[in-house]
Amino acid sequence: MKAPKFAADEAQRLSQLRALNIMNTPAEERFDRLTRLARRLFNVPIALVSLLEADYQWFKSSQGFDQTRSPRTTSFCGHAILRDDILVVENALEDQRFHDNPLVTGDPHIRFYAGCPLRAPGGAKLGTLCIIGREPRQFTEDDEVTLRDLAAMAEAELAAFQTATCDELTQITNRRGFMTLGQLVLNECIIKQKPACLTFLDLDKFKQINDTLGHREGDRALMDFADAMKVVFNHSDLFARLGGDEFVVLFNGLKQPQAEALLQQFSRYLQQQFSHLNRRYNLQFSAGVVEFDAAQPQTLEQLLHNSDEQMYLNKKSKQALISAIQAP
Repeated sequence: MKAPKFAADEAQRLSQLRALNIMNTPAEERFDRLTRLARRLFNVPIALVSLLEADYQWFKSSQGFDQTRSPRTTSFCGHAILRDDILVVENALEDQRFHDNPLVTGDPHIRFYAGCPLRAPGGAKLGTLCIIGREPRQFTEDDEVTLRDLAAMAEAELAAFQTATCDELTQITNRRGFMTLGQLVLNECIIKQKPACLTFLDLDKFKQINDTLGHREGDRALMDFADAMKVVFNHSDLFARLGGDEFVVLFNGLKQPQAEALLQQFSRYLQQQFSHLNRRYNLQFSAGVVEFDAAQPQTLEQLLHNSDEQMYLNKKSKQALISAIQAP
């Protein structure tokens, strides 16, 4: 067996995949209808929309295969994304790359495979729309045209998913995406009895930037803030723009002291970044942090409400302190 190599643009590929915020989200009819159609058109037992993370492949849609993920090292799709066009394996037992692959020698006993790479809106190959058979078969030019057409539809749905859950200005998750993905994170914390922290962030004196420098400069400040979040917070943390100058971070696996320490690191990075950017203002924020208890779980809405209240109290305290210092 030959494990698939990493793509030459692997770092960029993973960045574009993670920017979609689609991994481990629930099944959706718009993807399932494509895999159901692929099974019928090609008369195969299995059809998948497969997306490849650093060390595993995950199935956004799976027809005829019960698993939701499998190792990347044994994946056929890992080989497929290294190509610009369809990878066809007409008989896996006669292919040196796959003849002793556990997916061939064991369940699901792959003999035939055809996978068309799926590209992100940014161009990176994220995974495949693939069909799998348990008997060797030939794949004609007409078959390839049909599979490409289905893959193009799957790519359009990936782009639509990003549009629906991505903030247009800052290119980070929007409120809708956060409410969907955040609850998935909390559900995982409950199952694994892991901690989490929700942090509500509100920019200080943002209205003043808009009023004195204009809305274009205000938009640039929001983009700068989001860019700093992308640098400091890693892909296991879920961060989003809720709207206006309100942002939120869900720290997966961290307790409150750890979350507050990371916020201090973020604040330092933000100040350093604005010093380099030479803006006409410094961008600061107020934050409220609440801890999620997996043993006595609160809903995501409750956590948002509590962290918003804590942020407001902290902002008022900060304003009172500034007023006291400036008083004659």
